[in-house]
Amino acid sequence: MAEEVLRLEKVCKVYNQGEPSETEVLHDVDLRLEKGEFLALMGPSGSGKSTLLNIVGLLDRPTSGRMTIKGEETDLLDDTEITRLRGHTIGFVFQDHHLISAFTALENVMMPLLLDRGFPSPAIRQRALDLMTRVGLEKVANNMATNMSGGQQQRVAIARALAMNPDLILADEPTGNLDSKSADSVFDLMREVNRESHTSFLIVTHNLDLAKRCDRIIDLVDGRIAG
Repeated sequence: MAEEVLRLEKVCKVYNQGEPSETEVLHDVDLRLEKGEFLALMGPSGSGKSTLLNIVGLLDRPTSGRMTIKGEETDLLDDTEITRLRGHTIGFVFQDHHLISAFTALENVMMPLLLDRGFPSPAIRQRALDLMTRVGLEKVANNMATNMSGGQQQRVAIARALAMNPDLILADEPTGNLDSKSADSVFDLMREVNRESHTSFLIVTHNLDLAKRCDRIIDLVDGRIAG
């Protein structure tokens, strides 16, 4: 039986609950993601994709419903436990990569490890160097993050997301700001990581051609899973 990484059951999200401006963004969302799955999440603007991604990424909590990550029921966890679970289980790749411009590419990749361990070490540096090699950027590891192409910066962001060896990577429009060649390259890299490490991926994308290359496509419409 396949190992389950993520499960959502009847998850709802309501903003301004009990007020005249109350808005229900997610409605009874059920979702299951197994280890090694590569899943695309699609939907029009305003459909609730970002809200769903924030909940799965433990950056927000659902108003109701149940979510488990690696078998842990997140509604039973306090803020300290949520931070621990997020840091050790989930990696993030954003559309704008969010690299720290004052740091080198290598230092950006080291950052999650430094935040977790609290101090630098040769082992942390070597882990980051190994990841830079994995994404094909070992020769520019000491370049400033801003002195790189968009495709290179996104590869650094993927390396950073892998630093803690997460079970799940959430990618929010990871190719949205890239030209088609760079987008294909970044997508192929994520697929390669997925197949080699059996890391699960949940990717928000508007690119149907890329979505069709995923294992499954989930359509979110008006806060509900439509297909």
